[in-house]
Amino acid sequence: MAIERVAILGRGAVGLLYGSLIEKNLGPQAVEYVMDDARFARHAGELPTVNGEPCRVRTVPASEATPVDLVILAIKAPGMPEALDTMERLVGPRTAIASLVNGVTSEERIAERFGWERTVLSVAQGMDAVFIGSDMTYSHPGEIRFGAAPGTAAGVVADVADLYARAGIPYVVETDIRHRMWTKLMLNVGINQVCMVYGGTYGSASEPGSEQNRCFVAAMREALAVARAEGVDVTEADLSQMAALIASLDPEGMPSMAQDRINGKPTEVEEFSGTVIRLAERHGLLVPTNRWLYERIRELEAGF
Repeated sequence: MAIERVAILGRGAVGLLYGSLIEKNLGPQAVEYVMDDARFARHAGELPTVNGEPCRVRTVPASEATPVDLVILAIKAPGMPEALDTMERLVGPRTAIASLVNGVTSEERIAERFGWERTVLSVAQGMDAVFIGSDMTYSHPGEIRFGAAPGTAAGVVADVADLYARAGIPYVVETDIRHRMWTKLMLNVGINQVCMVYGGTYGSASEPGSEQNRCFVAAMREALAVARAEGVDVTEADLSQMAALIASLDPEGMPSMAQDRINGKPTEVEEFSGTVIRLAERHGLLVPTNRWLYERIRELEAGF
């Protein structure tokens, strides 16, 4: 089934990036942002920009939304309860669902409400989008990597891939998407948390021999150990690839948690070091760097 109408939940950096690409290549009728009614009222009148141009994608309240062909979640993890309620108005019997929420747990929460049949497993990586105030800028759109869950129906992955291709969204269909999701979690555990704690950038975290770089690599290596204990074959080669990816980005750019520090917003620390710590305890592993990052981030959040 060709996907013609897309609803995006989340009008932050990732949502603006991919929403603007869909609008540019498929037209304004193809995509909309949907917010719960209270959030819609709070943001009434705001006009975010993408690389200096006003975002032309319309935003509608959930009470006026109707079922679409594809729902893309581009929210922060703390917003999942509200997002699941909003999705009730958007998900019909043929609606595909793709979550770009960080971490490795969002699809399970979605499937508990809407089932696995139309849900794909996804990560977004490699973009350097920065969203401060109402202005989003980027030079690298990154890519969406996705694949089928065990319960995903035949044809759903192909439908979503077709939409991404027509919309000009870079993507890769993964045969082992769980490995990719854990690799992305490993990256986030390092780069997001280190840049948040140090107020750093992609450049400062990649500087050889620096304290930030040592913390970045140590946090990732702990996540790697936890992934392997969970039965996912994340390797040192994966770690090196992720470090090289960060080093290739705009050195002045920063990940979402560093932007949360600037904007005074709650972070996804529970999805990152919180997950690593919980699973490490299950397997009897020591993760001192992630424990330190977790405590420091909670201290910073308390000052927002």
